[in-house]
Amino acid sequence: MANSPSGDSVLDRLVRILDAFDAGTPSLTVSALARRADVPRASAYRLVEELLRHGLLAREGGEVRLGLRLWELANRASSTLDLRRVAMPFMEDVNQVVRQNTQLAVLHDDEVLVLERLSRPGSVANQAYVAGRMPVHLTSMGLALLAFSPAPALEGYLERHGERMRSAHPDLRRELAHIRRTGYASLEGFIDTDTTGVSVPVLDRRGHALAVLAVVVPRGSNLLRPAVMALRTAARGISRGLGEIPPD
Repeated sequence: MANSPSGDSVLDRLVRILDAFDAGTPSLTVSALARRADVPRASAYRLVEELLRHGLLAREGGEVRLGLRLWELANRASSTLDLRRVAMPFMEDVNQVVRQNTQLAVLHDDEVLVLERLSRPGSVANQAYVAGRMPVHLTSMGLALLAFSPAPALEGYLERHGERMRSAHPDLRRELAHIRRTGYASLEGFIDTDTTGVSVPVLDRRGHALAVLAVVVPRGSNLLRPAVMALRTAARGISRGLGEIPPD
């Protein structure tokens, strides 16, 4: 129920407060948080105290940041927990073979949501981080997830974001068809000019993407082929571990 002149509910405001933090701003003063979340300062102070009391926020000097209770609650999400648990040994294998950062992601709210990442010393630049979101049209992860989405989901996404997708990928339909034929997506220099992102979908028994497994390698290196092979093997192992046997 709405209980403010603007018509937003207490829950709306709480979500905006929690959503105001990101990798670039992990902590904020309450005044800055109120501005960023578009919540009146008096209301922000009251809601922040409630969130602190429940452990959803934590104090850090004169600022507040997301609390450990959020991490605890998020890790109870059974589908994500199962996926990460099954995927981890396969991600470690890929990390050892390719010797580059390795990540697991899903398509959520029309963005790529990174669930897990294994770092590697000396690896190339990689903008993915756990719980971070990345644009579909600029990542190999996004293209792989989109290419292997059910047809209604793909068409719905393109209806909402077709202009942005086509501006980055003028021959988008052909590109997605190529990804479906080859079983992987690769993008050179879209986020970091010196890198290539490589992604392989984790498929269910219908051939639809449950998630995506990805690495970022130096652009023009000889790592692309072994990366694809390692990712394919790992993605199929994850599917089987989840009880899904994707079609050949």
